Amino acid sequence: MNNVVKIGLGLLLSAAFAVAQSSSELPSAPSTVLQQQQQQQQQRQADQAPAQQTATPPTAAAVPSSTPNTPASTSTAPGAPTTADASKDNDDQPLTTIHRVVNEVNLVFTVTDKRGHFVKDLKQNDFKVLDDKKPPTQVVNFGSETNLPLRVGLLVDASNSIRDRFRFEQDAAIEFLNQIVRPKFDSAFVIGFDTTAEVTQDFTDSAERLARGVRMLRPGGGTALYDAVYFACRDKLMKSNETVATRRAIILLTDGEDNQSRVTREEAIEMAQRAEVVIYPISTNVSGVKLKGDKVLERMADATGGRAFFPFKIEDVANAFSEIQDELRSQYLLAYKPADFQPDGSYRSIDIVAENHKNLKVRARKGYYAPKQ
Repeated sequence: MNNVVKIGLGLLLSAAFAVAQSSSELPSAPSTVLQQQQQQQQQRQADQAPAQQTATPPTAAAVPSSTPNTPASTSTAPGAPTTADASKDNDDQPLTTIHRVVNEVNLVFTVTDKRGHFVKDLKQNDFKVLDDKKPPTQVVNFGSETNLPLRVGLLVDASNSIRDRFRFEQDAAIEFLNQIVRPKFDSAFVIGFDTTAEVTQDFTDSAERLARGVRMLRPGGGTALYDAVYFACRDKLMKSNETVATRRAIILLTDGEDNQSRVTREEAIEMAQRAEVVIYPISTNVSGVKLKGDKVLERMADATGGRAFFPFKIEDVANAFSEIQDELRSQYLLAYKPADFQPDGSYRSIDIVAENHKNLKVRARKGYYAPKQ
C-alpha cells in the first residue's frame, strides 16, 4: 500500500512540474529557436546510443507541431472526419483535408487633418492603396467603421523602472477600460510584465474584473517588453476566434526599455502584424527628453498603424487613454483582394494615401505576411 501511495504522489508531483514548466514557458521565435536547437543538438550528441541512431530529430518550429495521434483540426474543413470519429470500417480510407487560402486583406486605418482631428466622411474614391506596389484587383468592402467590436489587450510595465508612478497609471488604465469596453460587445484582457508576462485578467467584458486585474499588478523585476507583446499577439489576440469583424489593439504602458526578452523587437512587431494588431504605446518617460525606449515605442506604433503617446507629465497619461479611445471609434475599414497574390508566407507592403487631399494624413499598418499554404 505504501508503494502505491508513493507512486501516486510521484505522478502528481511530475504532473505539477510539467504544468509549471508550460505556464512559465516564454513564446518561441526564430532568435530563441536557434538557441534551443543548439542546446538540443548538444544534448542529443551527449545522450546518443547505437540503438537511437535511427531516431528522428525534432523539427525546429516556432510552435509545436501536431503529433500523429492528435488530429490537426485547424486545417480540416468543418464536418470532416477526424481520427477520433473515424469508424473502424474506414481505417484504410485516407481522410480528405481541404485547405482554403484566404486572399482578402482587411485594412483598418485612421485619417487626420493637419491639426490632428479625425476625418470620418471620406469615400472609397478618396483613397489609393497599393499592395506590394500594385493596386488591388478588387475592393470587397469599404466603410467608416466606428462601431466594430473591440478586442483590446492592456499591457502594463510592472518593472522597477516605473515604480514611482505605478499607482496613477493603474487608475488611468482602469478608467480607460471602464469607458471603452461595452458589455456583451467588446472584451479586453490585462497583462502585467516585468521579467515575465502574467495574465491577471483574461478576456472579459466585465469592468469590475478588468479593474481587479489591473489592481493585482505589483511593480518589481526587470523588463521583458518584447516577450510580452509577442505573447499577447500570438497566444491571446490571434487565438480569439471571431465570427464577425473585430478591431484588435494593444495598449502598451511602458518606458520602452527592454533588458530581459528572448525575442527581438522586430519579431514582436512581426507577430503583431501577423495577428493584425494595432499597437498604441503610452510612454511613461516624463523626463522631457526622448530616450532610446521612446524610439522603440515609435517603431512599434508606426509598423502596426498605431500611434505613440509621450505625456509631458504623469497626469497627461489619462489624456492619452482618452485619445486612443476616440481613435478606436474613428477608423475606416477597407477589404480588398491583392494582385499577384501568392500564399508563400512572404511579407507584402501596404501603401495608402488620400488622393487629392494633401493636407490629410492616413495612418495604417505598413504591411502583412501572406498566409503560407
